[in-house]
Amino acid sequence: MKSCLSRKTLSPTPLVLAIAAAYACLPAAHAKESAPEKTLATVKVIGGEENLPTLGGAGQILGKKELEDAHVFTVNEALRKVPGVHARDEEGFGLRPNIAMRGLNPTRSTKITLLEDGLPLAYAPYGDNASYYHPMVDRYERIEVLKGASSLMFGPQTVGGVVNYITPAPRQNFGGYVQGVVGSRDFFNGKVNVGGGGLTLDYGHKQGDGARDNMNHKLDDFNVKYGAMLGDRNAITLRANFYKEDSTLTYSGLTQAEYDRQGARYNPFKNDRFEAERTGLSATHDFLIDDKSTLTTSLYYSKFDRDWWRQASNSQDAQCAALNPSRLAGVAINPDACNSTQGRLRSYETWGIEPRLTVAHGLGEFQAGVRAHFEEQDRKQVNGTSPMARSGTLVESNLRKTSAYSGFIANRFDIGQFSVTPIARYESIKAERTNRLTGQSGESSVHAFTPGIGATWNPTRTLTVFTSLHKGFAPPRVEDLIGGTGTVVDVDYEKSLNFEFGVRSQPLQGVSVQAAYFRNDYDNLIAVGSIAGGSTPLSQGKALFEGLELAANAELSNGVFGRMAYTWLPTAEQTEAFRNVANGAVVGVQGKRQAYAPEHTLTAALGYGIGPFRGEVEAQYVGSQYSDFANTVAPTADGQKGEIAAYTVWNAALNYRFDKSLSAFITGKNVFDKTYIVDRTRGIQVGMPRLIQVGVKYAF
Repeated sequence: MKSCLSRKTLSPTPLVLAIAAAYACLPAAHAKESAPEKTLATVKVIGGEENLPTLGGAGQILGKKELEDAHVFTVNEALRKVPGVHARDEEGFGLRPNIAMRGLNPTRSTKITLLEDGLPLAYAPYGDNASYYHPMVDRYERIEVLKGASSLMFGPQTVGGVVNYITPAPRQNFGGYVQGVVGSRDFFNGKVNVGGGGLTLDYGHKQGDGARDNMNHKLDDFNVKYGAMLGDRNAITLRANFYKEDSTLTYSGLTQAEYDRQGARYNPFKNDRFEAERTGLSATHDFLIDDKSTLTTSLYYSKFDRDWWRQASNSQDAQCAALNPSRLAGVAINPDACNSTQGRLRSYETWGIEPRLTVAHGLGEFQAGVRAHFEEQDRKQVNGTSPMARSGTLVESNLRKTSAYSGFIANRFDIGQFSVTPIARYESIKAERTNRLTGQSGESSVHAFTPGIGATWNPTRTLTVFTSLHKGFAPPRVEDLIGGTGTVVDVDYEKSLNFEFGVRSQPLQGVSVQAAYFRNDYDNLIAVGSIAGGSTPLSQGKALFEGLELAANAELSNGVFGRMAYTWLPTAEQTEAFRNVANGAVVGVQGKRQAYAPEHTLTAALGYGIGPFRGEVEAQYVGSQYSDFANTVAPTADGQKGEIAAYTVWNAALNYRFDKSLSAFITGKNVFDKTYIVDRTRGIQVGMPRLIQVGVKYAF
């Protein structure tokens, strides 16, 4: 790493050279080749089920039918259907999901790579990979989850895995649908989808109450997608979306006494508000060089603005300190008695270009790609002096920039029943931070080379044995690399050695099974360090995660169907005590279990379909988990530490199809109205109460 006090502009030369190199690979004689089959431009992560036999690692696809039949309410609910994934709720609507894989801390989904149609979804995947924005799950037709060495073809976070959300393909023939859903807790969800001629327009509006009092959400999501062939050898896909959220939402959890005396749904902070807007644009172009070679080039841009005005950032922060004794005693408080509101105002711009070359050859398939990626974070904090203030004194004004250049190369060698895929990825990242209140600035850089290899053996048409080994990488955030005074912080990037071995099989018609053993050994793992209010220091240390995953799906000819996703995580150990990055103080406990790493998670569903009816019942179980390094069992008074008890949530759905166009459904989420704790990071957060929803869909 290096540091200096003046910002320098990065030369565009690496980007130009990268693009030129990709196009230089084009065969000069491509015009003489026969025209290949026409397809729309897309970036493939897994692709179809037909690609699984050569995928050297664990991978799963949640299909359109599975998502629609269950009428998943949030992306968390959907991802719990995948083994190895721990998705933790927060406000109940899934708007700020906390997703992790194979034992990693799920807070803000910082340890995974989120993609939409193969392109970066997070607003700052390099400089601040935190999910304060997430689209409604209704936007997506399929979800792919990829683990193992193949994640090196995407990145930048390759310590965990990849989640790729796939939007519906543009409609070639005129058609669409309208859908309306109403339900308990003032829930409404309206959706219109229409298109034709390669164009699809999609609009959704969702609103309702969250998991606690004084939580209400209003969401609008508008999407446009266009795809076309441009002659025999060129295809293009254009995407545009606009998302808006207007929520009454607090950041603070409950103290233990508030939870015990006022109840799980209690939330006094009626004045807190979260407002966000995101605009996204992208274009993907396929150039079919010949019948074996394709150059896919993507351009993407997004702008995300969010203002969060709040009177508390955790259950015992200093902002409204006079209210803290009452909160610790479990006495109801009036936030209007506190003349303080803090506005955490953020604006992010992200853009990049990514050419990817795919060449089929006699020994298998070659892939290579480069990415030039840029981010700007404009971060302000304004402190107001009244309960409803929306202006005040500017106490923070930071500009943070990230410039990242990366590339990967992979080649799958097919040798009879075997395939072997060596992969290598390189990341070069420059981070800059400027404190505009003091004029202080600094910069730092990170460089990492991460190799890997995946392999498969297909002894029969219905059985695949797979394995992979790779080095994982995740970059520190800009604020972790560079302090507020411009000084470089001694924090390393995350690095791990990840191994997996498993089988995929279709033992019977309509039945599929995938099982995997994994072992992820972290030479450096960064623990959560940015809980607003400063209650959790940035720390780093060594850790080991080891376990088993099992997924099974069955669709039988007699109408019975079922599925299961189970994870056993016996090892989630701090192999070295984590230390505070700022002062070196020990904050972890060697040999103790990592926080938010339940040993057992299970999602299981059983259903039956006959004629126009199709129904299912599902149980989602999450085992007990600790909330701190010390594995504290008894809850602390502030609610931020203590064991989180295991819980099971039951869901049900019943669908009826009147004809080819008209269908109706009724769903129940948490049908037994279970009250349970999901998080203690900022105080106690609870899961959603029972939701009953009724909907109608008309397709044309």
